[in-house]
Amino acid sequence: MKSWPVHRASALPEGPEIRRSADALAQALVGQPITRIEYRVPRLERKARTLKGARVTRVYSRAKALLIEFDNGLTHYSHNQLYGEWEIHEGPPHPDDRRTVRVIIATPTHSAVLYSATQIDLLPTRDVERHPYIAALGPDVLDATTTPAVVRRQLEDPRFRGRSLSSLLLDQRFVGGLGNYLRSDILFEAGLRAGARPQELSDEARKRLARAIVDVSRRSYRKEGVTNDLARARKAARAGVPFEDYRFLAYGRAGAPCWVCGTTIVRSDEGGRGVFHCSKCQPAMRKARAR
Repeated sequence: MKSWPVHRASALPEGPEIRRSADALAQALVGQPITRIEYRVPRLERKARTLKGARVTRVYSRAKALLIEFDNGLTHYSHNQLYGEWEIHEGPPHPDDRRTVRVIIATPTHSAVLYSATQIDLLPTRDVERHPYIAALGPDVLDATTTPAVVRRQLEDPRFRGRSLSSLLLDQRFVGGLGNYLRSDILFEAGLRAGARPQELSDEARKRLARAIVDVSRRSYRKEGVTNDLARARKAARAGVPFEDYRFLAYGRAGAPCWVCGTTIVRSDEGGRGVFHCSKCQPAMRKARAR
């Protein structure tokens, strides 16, 4: 029987990785009766027993949370945090007991094992939108209704317009699903530095940033984690360049030449996490221009 992880990447899972996990779990589980269910979370063990025989009706993501909806009125909620990962098996589950198994869901045809996640719950489906994480989210970057115009309005919101882009692009209340690798590559595509603030940017720069937030995130979702220009990525792959060396626009590329101009990519630490930029393609602002 085959088994496979539903994401594998050097960067921590962000919105695109969680959405692809949801897609893969949906393909394996939706419509099938649950034949085996284990929640190795003591407070959830009794409630989980009610899921045996139920069917999965929907699997979806909200930013970095993954939700599995059952037809008995319960919804699984989990957030991978640093190390969580789903693995899908054809047939019965084959959990790796060297790892921390948290959840096992099996159907007659497939099974799924959740490893190492630290935030897990079983919620009444009617209460999902009231979960503290879900309720606090801004517009989901991968939702079709989250257009660049929606993101521009967020950039102009008094709650966010005075914040540095460094912190703003990690704040799930601003736009849900963004994270550290997306932060660096969004800024690269927009030609902006992490220290800039929305209120200092020209209208054109805010439009460019809003477009980059949407485009880079959705490119990563569609192309399994690639944020780089797709023609450039394909050329590098044909030349035998390892995936992790051509995957990103800027993230993780300190000391490497910029794809666009050849200038050496530089890393700086922002809030204890790395931000990567090209000093030529992302020039520092000379003065603030309030709008």
